[in-house]
Amino acid sequence: MSFQTVHILGVPFVRATMDEVVSVIHAHVKQQKPCFIVTANPEIVMKANEEPTYMETIQQADYVVADGIGVVKAAEWLGTPLPERVAGYDVLCRCLQLADEHQYRVYMIGAKEEVVQAAAQHIRHRYPNVRLVGVRNGYFDWNDKTIVEEVKQAAPDFVFVALGMGKQEQWIAEHMHTVGRGVWMGVGGSFDVLAGVVKRAPELWIRLNLEWLYRLAKQPTRAKRMLALPRFAWTILKQKVVGK
Repeated sequence: MSFQTVHILGVPFVRATMDEVVSVIHAHVKQQKPCFIVTANPEIVMKANEEPTYMETIQQADYVVADGIGVVKAAEWLGTPLPERVAGYDVLCRCLQLADEHQYRVYMIGAKEEVVQAAAQHIRHRYPNVRLVGVRNGYFDWNDKTIVEEVKQAAPDFVFVALGMGKQEQWIAEHMHTVGRGVWMGVGGSFDVLAGVVKRAPELWIRLNLEWLYRLAKQPTRAKRMLALPRFAWTILKQKVVGK
């Protein structure tokens, strides 16, 4: 399945629903073809615009999905609408459901040791048929090649990487083709949610597109990062006015 793309400040988002994204992910797993997914929100779009090397990394992805209502609204304002938000945490959970249904192999990299282990335990309980073939924290030497060899030997169908925005996408881009298989996705703070360290917004907040506000209220330290939201909106507004 091939998707049309919508470019928002240079980032190519696929025009696809959640179900369509999950369907193409499953196709990659069944064909054992490597696949790089980026779940991009306004913060990631702004970082890509400010850091050319990060933009290059993002553009290497097979699929960039709209993780953030701000991206969906921006596409609408610019006259190139996207069908819906495809939230990264929801993509992760849908992938875990696939892995549970088909006994696929999952490798987890990132976060603190206690967090990734608690997240792995949650997966074992919630998705008992998932084959967890690797669980490693995010504190390692970037140049340690043995890690990639371990991933390759594990022959995963999914590799979820939680090294934080920027680092996780770079690590995936550098090592995915060495392993040669698996759906690779940066998952940010999703291990914290699986581990129960961070609570996701209640369903009502999500439906009202206020998940970002809930996260800010629960984690005030995110305030500096959230400054990307008004900068993103202002940049989109300028692009709409100028018309290019």
